[in-house]
Amino acid sequence: MTGESREEKKVKVVEVLNKARSMELQAIHQYMNQHYGLDDMDYGELAAKVKLIALDEMRHAEVFAERIKELGGEPTTDKAGGIEQGQEVELIFPFDAEQEERAMAAYNGFLLICRRNGDSTSMKIFEEIIDEEQAHFNYFDGISTHIKKLGNAYLATKAGTPSATGLEPRGFVVKGDGG
Repeated sequence: MTGESREEKKVKVVEVLNKARSMELQAIHQYMNQHYGLDDMDYGELAAKVKLIALDEMRHAEVFAERIKELGGEPTTDKAGGIEQGQEVELIFPFDAEQEERAMAAYNGFLLICRRNGDSTSMKIFEEIIDEEQAHFNYFDGISTHIKKLGNAYLATKAGTPSATGLEPRGFVVKGDGG
């Protein structure tokens, strides 16, 4: 027992939920920027997958916001960091894999804070989102590996592919492309 009040514990949980939301908001902006860039470079299939992952991140940001509101907090609108713009296709996927890896590490820490403060509901939210971030990491890491091993031969198979993701904004994981 820490002797902290229920309100003090809620404040700690809201703080980590807002940190996570801020990370999601940054990821949304980063991935949408990459989606536009990949589409402009005529890598439609890659652009479409990154867009779907951005939609997943939007859903994550909303889940965090809804939980923050349930706990009486105010969801942040601040991004955790800046956006890398104009990335070459060879740099996008290792960059994104690293972003996802950092998010999973942070969220595992946030999950422990929720546990220490007696909030199993927020803990479960982090568990579910970590699983989805793992699917994102696997995709980004896989594409990065293909580009490293096969280079332009792999990229040639993606050039000229369609970027349409359909009218249903279901996201990468929800659509079933993530694992």
